[in-house]
Amino acid sequence: MAEPSGYAVPAATHRVEQEISRSRFITTIGRASTVEEAQAFIRAVAAEFGGATHNCWAYVIGPPGDTGRIGMSDAGEPHGTAGRPMLNALLHAPVGDIVAVVTRYYGGTRLGTGGLVRAYGGGVQAALATLPVTERIEYVPLVVTIDYARLTAVQQLCAEHEAEILEQTFAAQVHVTLRVPDGNVGRFRAAVLDATRGQARFE
Repeated sequence: MAEPSGYAVPAATHRVEQEISRSRFITTIGRASTVEEAQAFIRAVAAEFGGATHNCWAYVIGPPGDTGRIGMSDAGEPHGTAGRPMLNALLHAPVGDIVAVVTRYYGGTRLGTGGLVRAYGGGVQAALATLPVTERIEYVPLVVTIDYARLTAVQQLCAEHEAEILEQTFAAQVHVTLRVPDGNVGRFRAAVLDATRGQARFE
C-alpha cells in the first residue's frame, strides 16, 4: 500500500496560554520536518522564556502518529509527568512534523503527578484544537522531453495536475524539468503521453 502523498502539518507557530492553580502554562507549537529543526525550535522557545521554571517538550517528525522519530523531555518535572503526556497528545493528533514546548512559570501551588499530566497534556491538546494547519505534499522530480509543437499542451497539463515547471531547455526538442505531487504522477504521465500521442520521453 502506498503511503499518502500528503498530510497535515502546522501552518505557523501557534501559542496558547493557561493558568492552572496559579501556575502559568504557555504551549508553543511549530512545524519541524527534521530532528534538528525540532531541537532548534525547542532551544528558541527556551531562550525566549529563559526565566521560566520549566520548558518541557515533545516532537513527532513524519506523518501523523509515526513513532520513527520522536522525542520528549520532562525538563526537571517529575519523571513521566510532562514529556510523555505531551508526546501522547501529539501522537494522537491528525498532524505530522510537529514540535511542542510547554513553558511553566511555577505559581506556588503543587499540582501533584496527576495534575501535572493533565496540565501538560491538556496544554498541548488545547493548542492543537486551534492550530492552523496546511498540507505537506511529497513531490517527484521528472524530466519530460517533447517536440516544440506539444509544449503548450504539456504546460496546460502541468497546471491541471499541480506540476511545477522548474526549468525548460530548448534544443532539438524541449526538455521540461518539473516536480509533480506524488499522488498525481501516474495521471500526469498518462495525460502527457495521450497529448503527445506517445511521443514524450520521461526521465
